[in-house]
Amino acid sequence: MKLKGHTCLITGASQGLGAEIAAHFAAEGASLMLCARDEKAVKDVAAKLAAQHGGKVEAMRCDVGEPASIDALVAATLKQFGKLDVLVNNAGIYGPMGAIDEVDWAVWVQAININLMGTVYPCRAVIPAMKAQKSGKIINLSGGGATNPLPGISAYAASKAASVRFTETLALELKAFGIDVNAVAPGALATRMMDQLLEAKPAAAGDAFMARMQKLKDSGGTPLSVGAKCCVWLASAASDGITGKLIAAQWDPYEEFPAHAADLDGGDIYALRRVTPKDRGKSWGKD
Repeated sequence: MKLKGHTCLITGASQGLGAEIAAHFAAEGASLMLCARDEKAVKDVAAKLAAQHGGKVEAMRCDVGEPASIDALVAATLKQFGKLDVLVNNAGIYGPMGAIDEVDWAVWVQAININLMGTVYPCRAVIPAMKAQKSGKIINLSGGGATNPLPGISAYAASKAASVRFTETLALELKAFGIDVNAVAPGALATRMMDQLLEAKPAAAGDAFMARMQKLKDSGGTPLSVGAKCCVWLASAASDGITGKLIAAQWDPYEEFPAHAADLDGGDIYALRRVTPKDRGKSWGKD
């Protein structure tokens, strides 16, 4: 029961990875507030988890792209539970697929609003409560778009990269208050979003990329439990002091991080960084 006594807020929890994270948190004893734009779906998830695990699980409709909706969500969470220990920003979309000069601009901006502002504003909204209690965990879901260019899926790639740099920045702002902030890349997931990508088949993404995504889909992709287990660890006391990192749940030995805290603290390990020629063994360029 790694999360017993913890109150956790999870966005985008009506299906896919969000629902999986909620299930793992409930199994570890957490009290939950779940949200999604589909009110019925997220309340169904909450009812199922409450019946299975016997804990307190609440749910409400929320659009993370609307600040007033987030304000109402955080206020309801604090009223229901009296505190907030963990925020998981999971809600996100791919956005329009195609060349940047051809996609619908309003839809592109909407994707930035949901993926980036829908991460930043929930953080902003919960920080006062976490500062007051001098503790907290914020977990932002990232993805392949943060570390790799994704032609034809530019809104997703740009927003996820921005979310990771925001995570690193916020971690430094909140370190003195005992609040840890990290990002998780859960791997290539065979979810509804993957189906949308394969159905759209953006030409700009290239045949090789689309073939790789189809292969991942056919193989089942990365199990949802991989990312969910990483989120449990980051939400628990086991990760105390680990902050400002981008963790690839499928590959990184995150449970070993506390043993290497001195190497990780303030450095660029598991962080977005600029690569110079010298980093690749080249003799040209400046240090």
